[in-house]
Order: sequence, then structure tokens, then C-alpha cells
Amino acid sequence: MSVASLRRAARETVSGLPREFWWLWTSTLINRLGAFVATFMALYLTLDRGYSASYAGLVASLHGLGGVVSSIGGGIMTDRLGRRPTLVIAQTATAFSVALLGFMTDPAAIAGVAFLVGMASNASRPAVQAMMADIVRPEDRVRAFSLNYWAINLGFAVSSMAAGFIAQYSYLAGFLGEASLTLVCAIVVFLKLPESRPQRTAEEKVTEPQIGIGTVLRDGRFMGVVGLSFLISLIFQQGYVGLPVAMGTDGFSSADFGLAIAVNGILIVAVQIPVTRYIQHRDPRRLLVVSALLAGYGFGLTAFAGSVAVYALTICVWTLAEIVNAPTQTGLVVRLSPTHGRGRYQGVYTMSWSVAALVAPLLSGYVIDHFGAGWLWGTCAVLGTVTAVGYWGLMRSLPAEGAEAACPGAAGQARLSAEAAGLGAAAPASAAPASAPASAPASDMRVGVDALPGGAASPSS
Repeated sequence: MSVASLRRAARETVSGLPREFWWLWTSTLINRLGAFVATFMALYLTLDRGYSASYAGLVASLHGLGGVVSSIGGGIMTDRLGRRPTLVIAQTATAFSVALLGFMTDPAAIAGVAFLVGMASNASRPAVQAMMADIVRPEDRVRAFSLNYWAINLGFAVSSMAAGFIAQYSYLAGFLGEASLTLVCAIVVFLKLPESRPQRTAEEKVTEPQIGIGTVLRDGRFMGVVGLSFLISLIFQQGYVGLPVAMGTDGFSSADFGLAIAVNGILIVAVQIPVTRYIQHRDPRRLLVVSALLAGYGFGLTAFAGSVAVYALTICVWTLAEIVNAPTQTGLVVRLSPTHGRGRYQGVYTMSWSVAALVAPLLSGYVIDHFGAGWLWGTCAVLGTVTAVGYWGLMRSLPAEGAEAACPGAAGQARLSAEAAGLGAAAPASAAPASAPASAPASDMRVGVDALPGGAASPSS
């Protein structure tokens, strides 16, 4: 490909997105550049503080539990207070709680503050995803989610290397560094991002019932997506909980695991954008089915790995699944979410990853201890197949974009989200500010991995 072709492809990838999106993108990149706690918490507790691996696991679980709790709370705040206030509150709270964690010495205090960090850091995710859906046209959302996901992984790749050097000299400096960058992120949101929450008209307040968590839980199709999201997240999480344990059991060192897993981040940064250009206008059902199969059987192939090179090859397979699944699934979630309930819908969706972050370590540990690593990889293949079948069945009746649909009565409000969300013409992004209501009702891959020691970034931190 010529230089001119590359330049044209780059322009097409980034063109047409509103200025507000790029400020949100910038805040995401800044946030992930400061990812220290998620990467080095386990090492900090075991090497620097001298606590046991069991205690480190307990702290990681409490961090994840905080994310489960705040997923719903953050979604409700996003709809009630607005996207911008929720982001500022959550990111400011994250900054102060991370800084506080660096000064804690008592085991109970460390565990308690880790829970608060998990709550604060996860509370911003529904707001980020809802704001992105508000300010980006439906036809550009897959591309926007992909660019945001790319920023997450780029920031995490840089922060992982930098944090490694910082940790050699001072863990406290790492905590304070993450707190400072998160606070900068909050300042960027406060100064540069207007509120994007669509305002309900007087007629809508009368004709459309208020959307609550119960509405979301009764939305059968959406909850089916949440369930499938939980299954595929269980698979992806094994790259950070099952894979290092299995490689260690096979006699490989932590350096070997680091070398192999580095392929994941490098590949995402290298091919995320060109792959997105290829998939952005293709059938989402086929993409989700293929990504689920690639994820399941990518991990399934790990059963045959006997060298670092082969492990890296299997990582390439499931990383490709991650690249395809992340923007496609977040786009689907937005499409199934009613405009005035995006926060709650995104909160429930985010919770599926947080719950998976709690279950995945237990699943991998139990299977490896009692049956062996081969059974774990076989289980991943089965889960991938089940998820693929689920995507295929769930989306068979999904209406095409651009088709109007309606569902009568209050009981059909959640169904309306699945039929009309994200459909209809949208004004060009440059024609209206981010604070304008969407023209029609209408999200790190790795959500929840932050709760794991040494985990990677979340897609919408």
C-alpha cells in the first residue's frame, strides 16, 4: 500500500467525528496512561508490603466487587444527573481514592479503600459509553468505539512500561501518578465536554414512562446480550487469570508470559483501526458469531501449546476476536438502549464484565486444580460455541438500521429500545453541538479486567 493510500485511509478513519468525541477520546487516553493500580496491585501487596497471595486475591476481588456495585449506580447517575457530572464526580473520586490507597498500611484499610477505588473507577464507564452514543452519529458509532478502544490499549501499553520503571523506585509515586492523571482527566471533561444527555420533551414525559432498572431487567433481548457478554468475558478474562497459571504449571516463567501476552496489546494497537475499517458496515450478527468462535477456539488451541511462540500464536487468534467483538458489541448495546435510558442500560451491560471478573479467577482455579489446564481450554471452546449460537439466535429478528418500529404501551418501552434505538437519519455531527438531543433514539473490551492483578485496561474507563 502506498503512502498516499495510507494517508487517505487514516483521514477516512478519523474524519467526520465531532470535536466533543475527540475530547472524550483524549480523556480516555490520559486515563489509561495512568493505569498503575490495575497492573501492579498484586506485586505491591506481595513484594512491597509482604502480604500473602491469598490476601492479594482478596483485595482484587473487593476491587472487582466495587465495580459490580457501581456499574448500576453509575448508570442511574448517568441518566439522572447527566453524563458530564457523573464523569467529573467518578473521576475525581477515583483520583482521591487511588492517592489514599497509596498511603494505607493497615490490611483492613487497604482492602476497604481498594473497594472504594473499584467503585469509583467503574462508575464512569456507563457515562463514557452513553456520552459517546449521544454525540456520534449511528453510522459512525462502531468506528468511534473502535478508536476509543484503540486509545485504551495504546495508553495501557505505554503506562505498563512506564509503571514498571516507576515501581522499581517507588510504588507510592505510581499511585500518586495515576491519581494526578485521573484528576487531569476530570478537568478535561469539566472544561471541554458539554452535557450531552438528550432532554425529554413535555410530550415524551407524558407518553413515555420513566425508565428504571426494572425496565432494563425486563428487556428480554437486551438481557440476552448481557448474558452473552458475560459468557464471552469469561473467555477473554482467561488471558489474564488462567493463561499465566497454566503457563507457570508448564514450567514457563513470568517473563515468558509477559512476552507472550505482549502480543495482545501490540496486535490491537497495530491492526485495530484497519480491521475496523473492514468491519464497520458489515452484518453485526456475523461479526459477533465469528468473534465468539475465534475467542473460544483461540483459547481452545492453547491446550496444544508447548512453546512461547505457539502460546503467542493462540493469543493472536483470540486477540483478533477481541478486536472484532469490542466495537461491534458496544454498538449493539447502544442500538438496543432507549435514548433516555442509556445510562441504566450501559450500567447493566458493564456489570456483566465486572461479575465475570469475579467469576473467572474462581472458574480457572477450580478447573485447573481439579481437572487440568486442558479442560479449561476445552471449556473456553464450548463457551465460545454456545455464545456464537446465542448471538445467531438472538439477532435473527433484529430490525435493519433505518427501519421504523414501535411497540405500544408502557410495557413495550424496553422493547421499543430494541426496535427503534439508533435508527433513522441523524444530522451531521458538525451541525449540532454535543448537548443537542439525538435525532433518533439509538461500550477494555476489557471491562472488568481492571479488577484483576496485572489486568489490562477497560474499554471505557
